Amino acid sequence: MYIQALRIRNFRRLKDVRIDTAADISIFVGSNNSGKTSATHVIQMFVEGAREKFSIHDFSVDTWREIDRFEAGEEGLTLPTIGIDLWLHVQPTDLHRVINLLPALTFSGTTVGIRIEFAPIDADATRSKFKELRTSLLAQVEHKDGKPIHDPTPHTLREYLSTRLREEYELQYFVLDRAKFNDDYVAEAGYSPVLLATGNGRSGRELLRSLIKVNILHAQRHLADAEGGGRAEDLSRRLGRFYQRSLEQSASDFNAMQALADAEAQLNRHLKQVFESTLNQLGELGYPGIANPHLLIKSALNPELIMKNTDGTKVHWALGPTEDGVEPPTLPDQYNGLGYKNLIYMVVELLDKHAQWQSAEEDRPLLHLIFIEEPEAHLHAQLQQVFITKILDILKIGEDESEENYKSQVVVTTHSAHILFERGFQPIRYFRRGGRTSEILNLSAYYAGLKAPTNEFLARYMKLTHCDLFFADAAVLVEGNVERLLLPLMIDMAAPRLKSCYLSVLEIGGAFGHLFKELIEFLGMTALIITDIDSVHGTPVVEAEAVEGGDATAEAALDDNQGDDDDDEAGKPGQACMVGTPDAVTSNQALVKWLPGLERIEDLLGAGQNARIQPRMTPDQSLVCVSYQGQIEVTWNGETQKFCGRTLEEAFALENLTWCQDEARKMLGLCIKRAAKLSLQEIAERIYKRVQSNSFKKTDFALALLAQNEGWTVPSYIKDGLQWLEKEIAPANDKPKYPTKNVTPEEVGEELAEAVPA
Repeated sequence: MYIQALRIRNFRRLKDVRIDTAADISIFVGSNNSGKTSATHVIQMFVEGAREKFSIHDFSVDTWREIDRFEAGEEGLTLPTIGIDLWLHVQPTDLHRVINLLPALTFSGTTVGIRIEFAPIDADATRSKFKELRTSLLAQVEHKDGKPIHDPTPHTLREYLSTRLREEYELQYFVLDRAKFNDDYVAEAGYSPVLLATGNGRSGRELLRSLIKVNILHAQRHLADAEGGGRAEDLSRRLGRFYQRSLEQSASDFNAMQALADAEAQLNRHLKQVFESTLNQLGELGYPGIANPHLLIKSALNPELIMKNTDGTKVHWALGPTEDGVEPPTLPDQYNGLGYKNLIYMVVELLDKHAQWQSAEEDRPLLHLIFIEEPEAHLHAQLQQVFITKILDILKIGEDESEENYKSQVVVTTHSAHILFERGFQPIRYFRRGGRTSEILNLSAYYAGLKAPTNEFLARYMKLTHCDLFFADAAVLVEGNVERLLLPLMIDMAAPRLKSCYLSVLEIGGAFGHLFKELIEFLGMTALIITDIDSVHGTPVVEAEAVEGGDATAEAALDDNQGDDDDDEAGKPGQACMVGTPDAVTSNQALVKWLPGLERIEDLLGAGQNARIQPRMTPDQSLVCVSYQGQIEVTWNGETQKFCGRTLEEAFALENLTWCQDEARKMLGLCIKRAAKLSLQEIAERIYKRVQSNSFKKTDFALALLAQNEGWTVPSYIKDGLQWLEKEIAPANDKPKYPTKNVTPEEVGEELAEAVPA
């Protein structure tokens, strides 16, 4: 059995979201404060039946208004609920364990559902209690001129619930009928689930806990070695707890006591045997590796304290292998780095929880659901990848027949692009943050809907380069390596507020940019495309029309025009040309198939800002802007004309013409010999040919420009694009970021929503 899907309602940012979970491992990704941790917490709270853990602040902000309106007596309203629908995939052999969840005796499917709601016991009675308490408190306060001198709390029903929530709310359990829900797990109109009747005196809470065991390995893993400190815990103490709780101690402790009586060496051999399995599983993660110290467990020779605290037994790091029976020098665990402490802590903790679940003698839950928060802490990139690859092997259940109905299911929340690199698209569940709520997207479903070869291209490209897209505030799609290298410097010069935003820069090229259209739109991201106009010779309009009409003469002329490589370059369709060439078109497929959806250079130059922006019609849609070269006024030797560069390098040279032609800028590769004697048209043509030549090294140009960080201006098309993005995700805000007056929680939410972009 495993959780197939779930729907969460009214819990913090998760107003109404559906999460599809993979049978083995799912990875929750998204920017900070997008609801990843909330999703793990609400599942644990409901499965464990932890009513006492809910607070008024767990309700989505939008429901606070509902409470106020209910308090005011508005008709048709009641107090809000927090709810979760769990859809479980079950095997026929599991049906006897979930018989209370079957919607009918004739059930023959594989999906059963249960709804748990944190709901008011009696909403009207709760409101009456509040009003009675309010009246009673006001009556006890001294009044002056008919008004109370002091206004006692609670002032509102929300304040009343903030302290009485556990008394006024309860957990309610319902059976769900899959046949009454659509493919998105939304119930048909008018459907009311049946209250769960478990029988045998068991509550809904007990039934759910008999099916699912939940453990969370929290992101805040306290690995300090400080003395005292209630929450601080070193590896030695953690391994001691593991020993005490999870291993068969009856014989082991006797052996340990006997070993102490004989010699320290015998006890250390005993401890090595006890922990051999754990240390071997650590080895599956590539630990300790060639250059890392080995892990040893050594006794401190105090039989009363063995494995009970850090004074009894210490984790040591062996500085080399054992040779000829002689152990190498060792150091206590506090002398090793945080990364390996974190790794070992996670493995031992997971093995400990897994062993507890497996050792349950009766009513063992069918599913062990494990949440791991941010496993990447302190781990270098390769170790992150090894951990996420091997985690399922570490938690593998035995292969004997008695274990076939039991399953482990893992959910990882992460900000690590390296973890995504290793697992690919399939397990990703993307938490897209809006103003006050989040939406959760299933990348597995998105990938399945793509056609080949686009799906293979995106999967390989994202895996090899830019998994950080899923954590970004916005994406910047650039033409090539030069733009990627120069972008940070250009942001600093043209749009400095973007430096405080998390941008994912994707180097895509004009030929492949349009392949990212569906991904950007699926994620609903804000994106800026910085690309080249890439002018090439096109087919003359008259000849094209003639060919379409079957004019043999014109068709022959067109064939002649596409002759040998030695022919005049000016007439060959598809060959690069200056932007001002008549009948020129673009070879950039992002401009043709995405934005602005035009091919002729003349049309591209005439496209206004509206044509270059794909607007966001609804809050969950993507907002995309394309920025490419346009005509600018260029002055040389007193002569001024309008030109448009074909590429970044050409546009930069034209817009910084005098600066580039200085002999001191020779390393850029744009300095033209005897430029002072050339006309503006001639120098523009020379620059075009220089950039197009095989001898021009674009990367060398970018690196040389990085060393010249003053005196030049950012090309207009890039500056305009960056400033558009800055306005969208990092707007100048004259209002204070946080409220400076006493306001209601709703007003706080509104002010912050205006101050912080979605």
